[in-house]
Amino acid sequence: MKRIMASIAAVGLLSAASAALASLPMGAAAPAFTTKGAKAGKEISFDLKEALKRGPVVLYFYPKAFTQGCTLEAHAFAEATPEFNALGATVVGMSADDLPTLKKFSTEECRDKFAVAVATPKIIKDYDVALVREGMPQGMTDRVSYVIDRSGRIAFIHSDLDYRDHVKMTLAAVKVLAKSKP
Repeated sequence: MKRIMASIAAVGLLSAASAALASLPMGAAAPAFTTKGAKAGKEISFDLKEALKRGPVVLYFYPKAFTQGCTLEAHAFAEATPEFNALGATVVGMSADDLPTLKKFSTEECRDKFAVAVATPKIIKDYDVALVREGMPQGMTDRVSYVIDRSGRIAFIHSDLDYRDHVKMTLAAVKVLAKSKP
């Protein structure tokens, strides 16, 4: 386990400054939750503990569906979904958007490839992803990506409002986890 964390820490050095903004440290237990979401336009229930039984989970929090950066990030995750799936990882986008919005976003922008789910106020607090910026509405999530290993520990964090590196960096962290799997 120490080798896994060391390898992922090396990937994390690429985003050390941005990871420092997230309060959940690498190696911490990821808060368990169940929430509603959507995949391919259909309502789903997402349970983190159940998803971890199948493999690592990439939780990527984004501010608001159908905004430019969030749409481009969803497209990038959709394109990379086959790679994440091949490594046994589940990708779930999380925002404070309502379920009807997420149903539409899951089809139009996530291209039916992965689930998006409701980040409730408790989830936002537990993962410390509240977007607190002057001039921004309350209740939105910051753009933070967590890779959670099968044991439920935070293996990687990337926090940056610029969407462009989230897919590349979370995929690299998942690859490290896959290589160190017994």
